[in-house]
Amino acid sequence: MKYLLFTFISISLLTSCAQTQSTTVKIPLASKEKPASNEAVATFSEGCFWHAEIIFQSLEGVRDAVSGYAGGTDNDPDYEKVATGETGHAETVQVYYDPSKISFETLVKALFASMDPTQVNGQGNDVGTEYRSIAFYRNEKEKQIIEAEIKRLTDSKIYKRKIVTEVVPFKKFYPAEDYHQEYIYYHPNNPYVRNVSVPEYVEFRKDFKGNFKPL
Repeated sequence: MKYLLFTFISISLLTSCAQTQSTTVKIPLASKEKPASNEAVATFSEGCFWHAEIIFQSLEGVRDAVSGYAGGTDNDPDYEKVATGETGHAETVQVYYDPSKISFETLVKALFASMDPTQVNGQGNDVGTEYRSIAFYRNEKEKQIIEAEIKRLTDSKIYKRKIVTEVVPFKKFYPAEDYHQEYIYYHPNNPYVRNVSVPEYVEFRKDFKGNFKPL
């Protein structure tokens, strides 16, 4: 994300297709509804959290996906510190969902369908430990679901390389700064958003077999 933000400034008129997407694609926002009485929480890392936020918020049953940091040792992380790669944290989203409408298994499938789980310490041109992919689990059942999906994908031979997504127990999530929340919605003309985030989201909606919120 850091690298591409600078790169895309010089090619902000890259393609008319990308420009059109940024103005016509409806970006999903967090729901203003009150949490369901049985609301559950899931936590995932898959590169830039701007991307992950709209991926999960597009799914029926997800109330909110909050951008933040997890997986490291720093007890007071912020964007600048995490960007150094020295905190151990990855850009992460905390997903609040209604398990009567969407399962943890579906969320895990969405995670793997919306990233390259074979890329070590990065996604695309976003490179560094802060962009590594992580599937956090809160109990043994969630761990088994994650591992089963990794096995299914491995057995299917979809990828030529080994899946390297970390499967680790959840410890603590730190919300990111306010300006990162709903970033894509509020900054549709940001070159990175227009040329990377939105096209990736469009591709996910086209390919993922899940229940999406109505546009």
